[in-house]
Amino acid sequence: MFPLDHWPCSAAHNIHGVFTDIDDTLTTEGVITPDVIEALALLRAAGVQVIPITGRPIGWCEPWMTGRPGAALLPVDVMVAENGAVAFSRAVHEQAASGAGTRTGTAAAAATASPGLVKRYQQDAATREAHQALLPRIAARVQAEVPGVELSRDSGGRETDIAFDYAEFAHHPPEVVDRVLRVLQDEGMRTTVSSIHIHGCFGDFDKWQGARWIVSEVLQRDLTAELDRWVFVGDSGNDQPMFQHFVHSVGVANIAHVAARLTHLPTYVTRQPRGAGFCEVAQAILAAR
Repeated sequence: MFPLDHWPCSAAHNIHGVFTDIDDTLTTEGVITPDVIEALALLRAAGVQVIPITGRPIGWCEPWMTGRPGAALLPVDVMVAENGAVAFSRAVHEQAASGAGTRTGTAAAAATASPGLVKRYQQDAATREAHQALLPRIAARVQAEVPGVELSRDSGGRETDIAFDYAEFAHHPPEVVDRVLRVLQDEGMRTTVSSIHIHGCFGDFDKWQGARWIVSEVLQRDLTAELDRWVFVGDSGNDQPMFQHFVHSVGVANIAHVAARLTHLPTYVTRQPRGAGFCEVAQAILAAR
């Protein structure tokens, strides 16, 4: 990983889109601080599309899109949740992108959510319901075979996956994480590990696949054809597919805590951790414009 100041100014100048992780990338001690919100707003004003993409549940994302009590209104038009399986977008943004109203997804019809938002899934309703019916039994098995492990506290907002807490409110060592992963994989689930949660899902979902999907569905463009104009910012294991595929990728400084366990690393790393590190990336893009 090279220091962020090695990122060529010409490359930063060409950026028109940013995908970013949320936990420990936008957040600091669980909070999206005012400097990060300002950085997001400045990027938006400069015409740079910012799309948060997270392992968090879609229900957890909704307050950030609506500014409901307890969450600041984020100046973004799209958020992708549950490691790429489901997303919110602002209806007015979709109309502007398509020129002809809200577009219907290819895998599943868009659903209404809070006023002004469109919720979009990759899987159809019948498939989601069939998978959801399996999750309580799998959760019970994990908790029986790996004592002390609990579902993530945000599980009530999840629709397409299951998540267990190992580093948000709990503190479990790597060997416990590995035991949970083995159970989930034995159940035929796809697994990934964020900076705080262990995830399992039924479906071919990861952040890279979700990023390509949402750019196609909402922006009606091919992400792979314009990767030189996008950058990804992240910090953890479930960000590896993005580090692997993005031409421009940046880890915030706290990625150092997990770097030895990652197969794919970002090209660049910021000096500062978490939200302050994201602000460094924003500043590099804005300074190059």
